[in-house]
Amino acid sequence: MDPNVQRIVIEKQDSNGLATAALVCGIIGLVLGLIPFFGWFMLPLWVLAIIFGYIGMKKPIKAGMAKAGLIIGVITVVYKFGFWILFLMGLAGA
Repeated sequence: MDPNVQRIVIEKQDSNGLATAALVCGIIGLVLGLIPFFGWFMLPLWVLAIIFGYIGMKKPIKAGMAKAGLIIGVITVVYKFGFWILFLMGLAGA
């Protein structure tokens, strides 16, 4: 090897793309899910937030972001379905 050649080592920072995706899907799904009648189109984002959050928690890096995305996804699903269940129960009782 040539003595004038220098070897450069670049270390890649560890990341967790699924944790980031879970949090982004959860936040977007929650914010847009609050819009009446339009919110149900965000159902795939809620499901993806839950799936990505669950899988992303298996990596120790950014596990908090994955957990936050999972929690936001679950809260949004429970909120939407709970609202409509209560709404329909109110209609049935009226």
